[in-house]
Amino acid sequence: MAQPVAIEVWNPNGKYRVISTKPMPGTRWINLLIEQDCRVEICTQKKTILSVEDIIALIGDKCDGVIGQLTEDWGDTLFSALSKAGGKAFSNMAVGYNNVDVNAATKYGVAVGNTPGVLTETTAELAASLSLAAARRIVEADEFMRAGLYDGWLPHLFVGNLLKGQTVGVIGAGRIGSAYARMMVEGFKMNLIYYDLYQSTRLEKFVTGMYGSLSYGQFLKASGEQPVTWKRASSMEEVLREADVISLHPILDKTTYHLVNKDSLAVMKKEAILVNCSRGPVIDEVALVEHLKQNPMFRVGLDVFEDEPYMKPGLSEMKNAIVVPHIASASKWTREGMATLAALNVLGKVKGYPVWSDPNRVDLFLDENSPPPAASPSIVNAKALGLPVSKL
Repeated sequence: MAQPVAIEVWNPNGKYRVISTKPMPGTRWINLLIEQDCRVEICTQKKTILSVEDIIALIGDKCDGVIGQLTEDWGDTLFSALSKAGGKAFSNMAVGYNNVDVNAATKYGVAVGNTPGVLTETTAELAASLSLAAARRIVEADEFMRAGLYDGWLPHLFVGNLLKGQTVGVIGAGRIGSAYARMMVEGFKMNLIYYDLYQSTRLEKFVTGMYGSLSYGQFLKASGEQPVTWKRASSMEEVLREADVISLHPILDKTTYHLVNKDSLAVMKKEAILVNCSRGPVIDEVALVEHLKQNPMFRVGLDVFEDEPYMKPGLSEMKNAIVVPHIASASKWTREGMATLAALNVLGKVKGYPVWSDPNRVDLFLDENSPPPAASPSIVNAKALGLPVSKL
């Protein structure tokens, strides 16, 4: 028998019972559920990651839908329990859903939601921040200053890398990768090389397309500066070999597991900067630690880790590594938006609404001055379940 889990209840007499496995930022998501006659139960257990048994206890005998987190293991056991309780909807408060067995959910008739369309700029901003912090050795310098070690200016003190005129490499030029590339090209006047299975014509046009009445390259030339360039690489290795700063933005699957390993690290420049805000297992962390030890001028900025929440031995001691705790989406606007989209995914299925036609265009759901569309913003197994698509 599972032990009771601490909860906070909103609208106790609501018709539909919706569970959130964690308190989430903002209150709009709660209010939107309450307005549609939902009883909202929020887990307040002082535990970072809930176990399968904890979540089963939360689901109980009657549950219409659950909002969960990417740290939870949503497989056959949980979807079976949710289905038995009458539940038809689960939504991750995340874009990724590597923690979800979508096939198991589909087997039990449970719609699986996620929250794209709201993280792009925020995640790209953190990747850019890590790039700059690594290039200018900001974290090292901050620790040095706080330790009282600064006793005057020195010519060699924390000399880092100038980004202007260098080459930024992007592996995975989807929405986030392209947003990051634009920031680095326009913000720091870097040249671009990217690798993706699909050509990113929008990104290419940004670099050489219209900038007012001139192309961006012409604009820089007219200002007396060197024009920026772009190149679509024929292989990932080409990006690793040529770029000074590399940011990883691929999906995680069998083909991208340990995409960066001992061999691929060896082809990179000795003073290169590697940034990862995608998924931890894209990098072989053991090989990375060894590479950092052998190449003190090589630097990394990591937001995600192979065995999260843990780091491989030795990584935390590396002065040439900046490590932050999975905060790429951690802006107030984005996290509140994610909570709203996750709640509306569940609500939409509970109320029998159709699925929104474009999960990356969610502005109407996030507008606090008007009611959201009667649709689920993003259901990843909508086609498999045969769910109707919104005509709005």
